This record gives sequence, structure tokens and C-alpha cells, in this order.
Amino acid sequence: MKNITILGVTGSIGQQTVDVCLHHQDEFNVVAMSAGKNIVLLETTIQKINPQVVCVIDEKDCNYLQEKYPHIRFVFGSGGLDEIATIDQVDIVLNAIVGFAGLLPTIHAIESKKDIALANKETLVVAGHIITKLVKEHGVKLLPVDSEHSAIFQSLQGNEKNKIKRILLTASGGSFRDKTREELVGVSVKEALNHPNWSMGAKITIDSATLFNKGLEVMEAKWLFDVDYDQIEVLIHPESILHSAVEFEDTSVIGQMGTPDMRLAIQYALTYPQRKKLINGKSLDLTQLGSLTFKKPDFNRFHALSLAYRAGKTGGSLPCVLNGANEMANLLFREGKIEFLQIEELVEKAMNAHELVKDPTIDQLLNIDQWARDFVLKEINETCRRL
Repeated sequence: MKNITILGVTGSIGQQTVDVCLHHQDEFNVVAMSAGKNIVLLETTIQKINPQVVCVIDEKDCNYLQEKYPHIRFVFGSGGLDEIATIDQVDIVLNAIVGFAGLLPTIHAIESKKDIALANKETLVVAGHIITKLVKEHGVKLLPVDSEHSAIFQSLQGNEKNKIKRILLTASGGSFRDKTREELVGVSVKEALNHPNWSMGAKITIDSATLFNKGLEVMEAKWLFDVDYDQIEVLIHPESILHSAVEFEDTSVIGQMGTPDMRLAIQYALTYPQRKKLINGKSLDLTQLGSLTFKKPDFNRFHALSLAYRAGKTGGSLPCVLNGANEMANLLFREGKIEFLQIEELVEKAMNAHELVKDPTIDQLLNIDQWARDFVLKEINETCRRL
């Protein structure tokens, strides 16, 4: 029996983690969970799971829930998040928080010697140089939950001592994969959220449409698998059947295939190194596929991907700037305040304006993240004033 904390339980990954845990109650015991502002879904989840401790953002929500569920302990804010990430009896923390907010809980969980099932890619994007050292120092496992990184991780089992030639990181291409840049002018939020293959949260779905999500995954792969950026090749794969692959020195390519179902990657991270039956999982029928297609992304069309490679190769504080600026621009687009193509434009402006810090500390990263967000807001406000 593994005792688990789920951070970000009301999000897409969090809810699919709940599904996995409910289907394997003899394997997993959810001790604690955190949620944002979706209190209705949180209450539904509490009634299914009955955890010992729950963290929410706002104190008023905490007080409301504590009165309604007196047998459960409720905490709130960043202090509460740290508390549930470091509970003594917990074996593994699944971090499904979206964005930069997932960084500090990951660090505190590692320092408390918890294994990490990581869906929060931003942790490695902004602080990979810190996280990888902490993982080694505290002797914990860092297990990928993203479908692509899980596929790479699975492909490496039994091959850990063999030299990687390159990683083939697949991408669906998102909601606009068949559109030209000219056709992206004026696209709506609703159109951007209409992902053809995967059911994900709004922020990640928009990132998939820009391909910033794949850029973040490139940086995540660099830290997870200790490879150079020149060894990471992105392939547009519209069918989302080959979730990613590894080519070794002898030119053998080993990949992981399956139907698009995030529960597989989640469950493998929780059961590693064993595999368990995926309840209600759909088997892959190769005879029904007809064909699989792959093509190289056009870096002019998907400019966000080129920005991510630039940030990753430059290193230091630049990935933090890219991530913070993108999080703010993504939000502004979802709120209808900017156009789709302005997302990458604002990120690039922030990157160009930033004074690089070569080896940033956690405190510096917190300040740089805020600077990037403020920069984007300032740019938008100045544009509005000029108009």
C-alpha cells in the first residue's frame, strides 16, 4: 500500500489520478490533496476519497469546509501546501499543479524524502539545475507523468546503461496544427481549446496550440534524461499513438505506443517498477489505425518552439522568464485581452529585455518569475494607452 498526496486534485491530471486510485484501492491510499478554487469538484472528490488532510487556497474556503467535514483537517495557502507535501506517512507526492506554483511544494517534498510523480513540468523548466541536485542528495525517485516523458522513461527500462543518441519527442500539434500563421490571426479561445486528441486543462490546451507546451517538455526532457538539446528532436504526430521514443547508439529505436489515455502514465508512475491492469483502458488496435504520420515542425510556423530551444540552450534564468511570461500571456488570451499570436510575441519581448542570471537561486527565480509576469502586463497596458 502506497500513501499518496495529490497536489492539484481538481485538475485534469488530478481527477484522472483519483480514478486510478479508486480502481486500485488495495494499492493506493490518498492521505492528502490540494485544490484551487473549484470547491464543488473538491467536495465531490472528498466524498469519493475521504482523505485525512486537504489544502485549499483561500482561508474562507478552508473554514467552510472544516465546518462541513469536521473529521478531515483543512489547511490553506502556501503553508498548507507545504504541509501536505511533507506529511511523514506519505510515500509519493503526485504534483499536478499547473504552472510555476508547483515548484516550491516539489522542493519541500524532495527535502522530506518523498518520491515525486511529476506532472508539473514547470518545476524542471525553471529549476532543473536545482531539482536534479536535490533528487540525488536526498535519494528519491523523480518519476515522469507527462505521457511523452513517461514513454521515454518506459523505453529506457533495461537500457539505462546504453548511450542515448537522440530522443524523439512527439507532439500532436494542438488545435491549430494544420493552420498557417496567416490563418491564426483572430482565432478564438474556443477554437484554441478544441484539442483533437487529449482532454486537458485550459492552460495546457492553449500551450499545446502554441506549442509552448512542447517547448517546456523539451526542457523537461533535458533534465529528466540528462541529454543535450541537440539530442532532442520534436516530431509532429497527429494521431498521438507513439507517445515518444529513444534512439540508441546502435540506431535501434524503442518507443511506447498506446491509445491517448493519461491514466496509463499516471498509473505507471505510481506503480513503478510494476505494471497493473488499467481499469477501463482501451487496447490499441493497430489494424484500425491505417497509418501513422510524422513530420518535422516548422520553427517559423511554431515560433514558440524556437523560443523554448533558445531559452533552454541559453539556460540560467531565461527558461524562468519564458515560463512566467507565457503563463501570464496565456491567461490574458484566455480572458480575451490579447490575440493568440500575441502570446509568443510577448514572451519573446520579455526574453529580449531580461538580464540573464547564470545560476539563479530559488529566491532569484521567484523574483524573476514575477518580473516576467509584470513585464507582460506592462507591455499590454502600454499598448492599450497608445491605442
